[in-house]
Amino acid sequence: MRDALVAAAFQLFLERGYEQTTVDDIVALAGVGRRSFFRYFPSKEDVVFPDHERCLAEMTAFLADSGDEDEPVQRVCDAVRIVLRMYTENPTFSVQRYRLTKKVPGLRAYELSVVWRYERAFADHLRGRLAGRPDGTLQADVIAAAVAAAHNNALRSWLRSDGQGDASAALDHALGYVQQAFTTPPAPADEEPEDVVVVVSRRRAPLWRVVQEIESALAQE
Repeated sequence: MRDALVAAAFQLFLERGYEQTTVDDIVALAGVGRRSFFRYFPSKEDVVFPDHERCLAEMTAFLADSGDEDEPVQRVCDAVRIVLRMYTENPTFSVQRYRLTKKVPGLRAYELSVVWRYERAFADHLRGRLAGRPDGTLQADVIAAAVAAAHNNALRSWLRSDGQGDASAALDHALGYVQQAFTTPPAPADEEPEDVVVVVSRRRAPLWRVVQEIESALAQE
């Protein structure tokens, strides 16, 4: 039923235009009543974005399932790939929606509000993970905005090409700059932590004695 309503709505949007199509027109074409429409979609705008609530829930659950071993920036970058996959799973529908939102300012504003919810989810997750760092909240908000911008750049390039090309590769390339800027690389597994050697010597001790004391200290395990 939900898919039938979406299909009917977009058929009419393409034929008549968004503003000229009413909810009554959609339910008539789909063969259902108004009550059925509003059971699935609170408004006509929502039928244009039928998959965002599901995607947001999936992405939020993915972030909530993070463990202490998960690097925070990498985890958010992986989460935004879930959003891109929502678009690329149905290129025809995504391109049609892109063209529609370009023509209708109200839909563009609605889409921006949806994008903001994704960014807020990234920021909320990062704020929790970076809480102990100096400027942790600021870092979280900046990283979240950067991840959202990287996604939007890759997505819009793909949509402008009518869904041609490798959107995932474009996103990986954009996210590479985010990770390079904000991810602290772990030390190699085979690299031992550096030791600091402190040698206390008399102020007027001869240089050879100081060198001898340093060599002696370095020789100790």
